[in-house]
Amino acid sequence: MQRATSFKPAGFITDAPEGIVVLPHDGRHLRRKLLHLDNGDMVMLDLKEAVLFHHGDRLMLDDGTTIEIQASEERLFEIRARDALHLVELAWHLGNRHLAAQIETDRILIQRDHVIRDMLAGLGATVSEVIEPFQPVRGAYHTHGGHGGHHETGHGHG
Repeated sequence: MQRATSFKPAGFITDAPEGIVVLPHDGRHLRRKLLHLDNGDMVMLDLKEAVLFHHGDRLMLDDGTTIEIQASEERLFEIRARDALHLVELAWHLGNRHLAAQIETDRILIQRDHVIRDMLAGLGATVSEVIEPFQPVRGAYHTHGGHGGHHETGHGHG
């Protein structure tokens, strides 16, 4: 069984991966885990620190090949607002409840929660059910896995 002890951020490696592991957003915060690949193989991930992976990040295997992490499709609510200011207000309400949210210029995606859907509808939002990959914004206090800083092989983004 191959081992992965380091990683590279999405877009850093352009060669085809040796395999793919598909994980939901809450399954992409990893340190040590046996991963089951799409081709039936298994890889032991063994990092020094936990990392919150993005879609497209690559695990570096001992033999030099890579495994790509992909975000699985999830059952989400798509939130649309009347205008840009309304979208900001809706994002504030979601953030005030510490909900994971993928915030885009014209919509917000959250995991399905019917109580939150009713609250958003009451605030004038249009809420639709969608199924697609989910990459929520990281919290301000999250210390590992950020993709805006340094990326060296074998460290845990800190």
